[in-house]
Amino acid sequence: MPIKVADGLPAKETLRQERIFALEEEVATRQDIRPLKVVVLNLMPTKVETETQILRLISKSPLQVEVDFMRVTSHESKHTSKTHLETFYEPFSAYEPGYYDGLVITGAPVEEMPFEEVDYWDELVRIMDWAQTHVFSTVYLCWGAMAGLYHLHGVQKKLLGSKLFGVFPQRLCDEYSFLTNGFDEVHNMPHSRHATPDPHAIARDPTLQVLSEGLSSGPALVATRDFSEVYVLGHFEYGRDTLAQEYWRDFHAGLPIQLPENYFPHNNPEEQPIFTWRSHANLLWRNWLNYVYQMTPYSLEDIPETKARLAAEAADNGVPGKF
Repeated sequence: MPIKVADGLPAKETLRQERIFALEEEVATRQDIRPLKVVVLNLMPTKVETETQILRLISKSPLQVEVDFMRVTSHESKHTSKTHLETFYEPFSAYEPGYYDGLVITGAPVEEMPFEEVDYWDELVRIMDWAQTHVFSTVYLCWGAMAGLYHLHGVQKKLLGSKLFGVFPQRLCDEYSFLTNGFDEVHNMPHSRHATPDPHAIARDPTLQVLSEGLSSGPALVATRDFSEVYVLGHFEYGRDTLAQEYWRDFHAGLPIQLPENYFPHNNPEEQPIFTWRSHANLLWRNWLNYVYQMTPYSLEDIPETKARLAAEAADNGVPGKF
């Protein structure tokens, strides 16, 4: 089904070449349905690449989704043109009065820094707090997931002895979850990070549930029991070659970098990697959008009341109800 994005967004041409249908705004306004409204807070320096990765996953849903992009104003992007940001991104203040079906908060290459030392931390905290009452469900990715778990649940992150880098098998913990419905018992997920949230702190929080985890990579998918918060600790959004690009970037820069695990055939970086996580990535995002579509109120202004009711139901029996 189509995704609705701004006319002229570079990702749209890439998606068109991949035969993914992206509606022009004028055409979308003639369709007599309410699309899901999703905002992406893109904290990655490679914004155009990240836009394409996330839109590619959102597009796999059979629902029409209207996607907008948010930026922080307390940090100046050095890798994306000012024209691109001014054309396709709005600051938090533009979204603050409204209500949204979904929010996506990406990762950022700042995981080795204390959260409070990140220059846009205070602004990110305001956005995460705002989402509690103005967004039905929020997906936090990689560092964004660590930031959300820390701010909203007090889960500390721990620096790893070496970078977790590669594609790792994750064991499914709950085959009956809405979010992992249809998952195999083991799925692969790319990881590229220097830190991890404390798994013991996650286990002690009764509002959180681990949906999949790896023996060496730790929690992979975590969610609140009402699914208002979804934490993806890896990079399901990565394309086939993203880890390879990271490897060669650091290699040519003379930085210490090991080969990504379970990624290059025969551990040969000259060989093309095998794309082993795409189907589960698509399934997770399709399940998330379907859950939001089924559960979010038609009138977005009713989100605070609806979320409170679902949270209470989840606390009582672990399963939020339907309308």
